[in-house]
Amino acid sequence: MNGENQDVTELLKKWSGGDAAALEELTPLIYAELHRIAKSYMRRERDGHTLQTSALVNEAYVRLIDWKTAQWENRAHFFGVSAQLMRRILVDFARRRPKVKDGDVRHVSLEEAFTVTAEKDADLVALDEALNELAQFDERKAKIVELKFFGGLSVEETAEVLKISGVTVMREWSKAKAWLYRELNNA
Repeated sequence: MNGENQDVTELLKKWSGGDAAALEELTPLIYAELHRIAKSYMRRERDGHTLQTSALVNEAYVRLIDWKTAQWENRAHFFGVSAQLMRRILVDFARRRPKVKDGDVRHVSLEEAFTVTAEKDADLVALDEALNELAQFDERKAKIVELKFFGGLSVEETAEVLKISGVTVMREWSKAKAWLYRELNNA
């Protein structure tokens, strides 16, 4: 673990232990990474999305610091939860927007799910529903998709969060993408 990762992990543990000063030290260290995760999400959103990257980071940050009883294991755990939280914020935002007409829905691949501009909200909701269905019978594959695809975490970071090998992440990632592709195209 490099120095900055170690610093983040130590500060997260101090913050979890009730040290309010640790949060002040932690904030500048985590902000750039939260922004990277948010930017990864927003790249896949429709053009003209009213929620900006900074607003997504701020919303996630506010929710994260409200978790006073969270026991952060390490940096990867924190950013894994952050990625999941940002996914929830965006899906909730998409669900609140007016829906497309039933006849306007089209089948898309996982990679296409975020490249179509007119249907991106519906695609995000469909992908979220498929991912929730995947989690019903294979939670680890769903978590890998969430961390890699939504959170933009690397194979190594995903492996660290889930405490599995990088080879396992890649194998499960491939299987999950194939399953989601079938689901999204058979919907």
